[in-house]
Amino acid sequence: MKRPRFGSRDRLSRDAAELQRLATGLSDSGGKLEDSYWEAQLAETVDSLLKNGGEDDINTALDRLFEANPRAHDELADMVESRAETLRIDVQGQPFDILLFAAPVLAWSRFSIPAGSLPKSTLQTLGVHLGAHVFGADARLALADYLFSPDQLPRSFCDTWQLTRELGEAALAGKPLNIDASSMAETNRFLSDVRYLIGAVALPAGSALFRWNEKDGNKDAALKEWIKQGSPSLEPLLTGCAWQPLLPDAYHAACRNADRLSRPYSLKASVAFLQTMLSLTPADIRAVVGPCYDRRMEEYRIGLGPKGSEQVFHGLVWPLLGNEDEATDAIAEIESTLREAGVQEVLFLDHHFPMEFCDDCGAPLFPNADAELVHAEMPEQPQAGSQVLH
Repeated sequence: MKRPRFGSRDRLSRDAAELQRLATGLSDSGGKLEDSYWEAQLAETVDSLLKNGGEDDINTALDRLFEANPRAHDELADMVESRAETLRIDVQGQPFDILLFAAPVLAWSRFSIPAGSLPKSTLQTLGVHLGAHVFGADARLALADYLFSPDQLPRSFCDTWQLTRELGEAALAGKPLNIDASSMAETNRFLSDVRYLIGAVALPAGSALFRWNEKDGNKDAALKEWIKQGSPSLEPLLTGCAWQPLLPDAYHAACRNADRLSRPYSLKASVAFLQTMLSLTPADIRAVVGPCYDRRMEEYRIGLGPKGSEQVFHGLVWPLLGNEDEATDAIAEIESTLREAGVQEVLFLDHHFPMEFCDDCGAPLFPNADAELVHAEMPEQPQAGSQVLH
């Protein structure tokens, strides 16, 4: 789900007001027949805005509904996402459904996590395994020839709609989509991050979309086979990294799942990083966890350092996602993840920290055991361990 942006309260445009009216009608509907009526009108309006670049009207309507009518906000967000990642194309009188999908890979490394163009042979092999183990038997598939970082994904619903159309046409033509690498945004460097294979499937209307939609398929088996068969092709793309493939899925669902699973993955990676770089065992690490607020609680920040010291060697942010708030039991998941990683001393601070960043480098500041936000600083001469990352 889209998170709200707290912006101006300017007058609504006609299109934004119409989106609010239709989404509110859908949220108040009392039955499936009425649902169909509102959904058809809402889909037609959203399609027109996506096609004509009406991103501002969509975002304005979402922001207003988030505060005024959360249920209508969710209906509109679901509709916008679904219309941005799907479409129908007729080929010689036969309708084909198109779905934009993402295949996320969690990764961490002491070095840069690669992102960039993919070799043609790799695309062909990955496409074969996705077709065999993830998608239905009638699906035609096309991949973009690029391994995307989060900074390089489509920046708007309209951009997503355009990519769906381009990849859908490529899938029907049976060829990959060439991405102009020179136009891609620069990738921010993090210890742990997500990389994405992006593609589209085209299949005759009414056919099984995923392997687990078929009678003899299920999600667990699909993920197991994707990891087993796809990993040899992924490994050369992620040299020097530890990595974990996730289940490919519809674009927005896959990205949300990657955001959610990247939080515990990044926390475990941070503990492994300190162990690798400093020979600091997890049992010798203390984790200090503090909530940070803007207009509402936005994230937990976790400072990692040696037991018996106020130093913070490394830190990471655990953002709240979607409809999560301070009532969400994220604390239990953070503690469970740290325990699984071997960290025994975990300090949770009952303190409202501001969203503070370093004035010089812009890095977030992290809590220490004295309930102060400090800059994470590695020792000047770390001793690299011998642990292999993959």
